[in-house]
Amino acid sequence: MTSSSGAPPRARAVFFGSPEFAVPSLETVAATTELCAVVTQPDRPAGRGQALSEPPVKQAARRLAPRAAILQPDKLRTGDFEAALRQLQADVFIVVAYGRILPQSILDVPRHGSWNVHASVLPRLRGAAPIQWAIINGDSQTGVSIMRMEAGLDTGPVADVAITDIRDSDTAASLSARLSALGADLLAATLPRIIAGSVVAVSQDDTRATLAPILKKEDGRLDFTRPARAVSARARGVDPWPGATALLGDQPVKLFGPRAIDRAAGEGTVSDVAAPGTVVGIDAQGLHVACGGGTTIVFDDLQVPGRKRLSAAAAAAGRAIAPGARLA
Repeated sequence: MTSSSGAPPRARAVFFGSPEFAVPSLETVAATTELCAVVTQPDRPAGRGQALSEPPVKQAARRLAPRAAILQPDKLRTGDFEAALRQLQADVFIVVAYGRILPQSILDVPRHGSWNVHASVLPRLRGAAPIQWAIINGDSQTGVSIMRMEAGLDTGPVADVAITDIRDSDTAASLSARLSALGADLLAATLPRIIAGSVVAVSQDDTRATLAPILKKEDGRLDFTRPARAVSARARGVDPWPGATALLGDQPVKLFGPRAIDRAAGEGTVSDVAAPGTVVGIDAQGLHVACGGGTTIVFDDLQVPGRKRLSAAAAAAGRAIAPGARLA
């Protein structure tokens, strides 16, 4: 069957996604298929005024596919929602950071299956926060996987993988942006084979699986008895949310821009005699804090309660913190 122009008709697709991370993949799907619907989270109150805020995918969908239906169901396990999806007669569902678990009855709707762009090299880091935990765990590499979805938590067979290095300066935000683009490129290469029915998906080795649970606020608390590299990894992995924190007295202090200094590099020797968590210096380079194993971590900026984010030097000038202070 061909269209009036003589070209074969495009495959019909439904895209599921919500945050900015999913937008590049939405662009890929909109450019290569007939995007008949976009499913995204409901609008939520946000900001100080608690005005309703649209998910980034919804905003992008209006620009990329103005004729596509935009669906924002509160509940997925309803006959009405599944019936609406079936009426679209889609060939494929693409899911990228949608934020909800889809029941098997919905995954089975399209004839070419439902496929997920997952931000890890499966079976490593299954779950809601693979980008953050890849950094926190100190991994040197991560990537994206194109996986055929099934009822288990990221357990489906994998069609394709792309890998990238994790930089010492990467935060969850910077790595997310890189993986978002990498995932869209990988999807562009894999989606034609999915639609053609020629893709080969390989079962995961469940014995190698690790988990990446959703972050909680307490995951941002820093433990300075750990070596500086581990403290830095934790701080970068929780940036921007929930953010790296430590207690100064009984007040929480937010810390930004960590850099680990090894004793082997000839620096951080003051930390050999300072208890972990002790502020051992404040200068133009930042806030120097002793960590485990005689190592030191340096933070560019900090924020104490009731004040704006400041450089370490500015915070010291304002007497917000001083050498000898203890961060718990």
